[in-house]
Amino acid sequence: MSRDTFDTDFAPLRGFYRDRENGWVFGVCAGIADRFGFRLEIVRVIAVVSLLLFFWLSAAVYLAAAWLITEKPLVYSGRRNENDFWRSYRGNQWRRS
Repeated sequence: MSRDTFDTDFAPLRGFYRDRENGWVFGVCAGIADRFGFRLEIVRVIAVVSLLLFFWLSAAVYLAAAWLITEKPLVYSGRRNENDFWRSYRGNQWRRS
């Protein structure tokens, strides 16, 4: 997802989130790339190089980030009129008794 992804209230997502949908392990690199507008591949290469050079420090920072940063909320990526339509039928109108 890109930085201009909208949440269910049609406002841009703000803050720093882990992106498990586009991430490999915990989504920390994908969250960094999404937040700051970097290419995901570049962030992953930097993470791997830092892991090779400074293993314990990089591993500790990555695990701390995975533990402290919240996961990115699910977003609806369809059209606005479709979302409004399905939101209007939230009740028990579709369930048969």
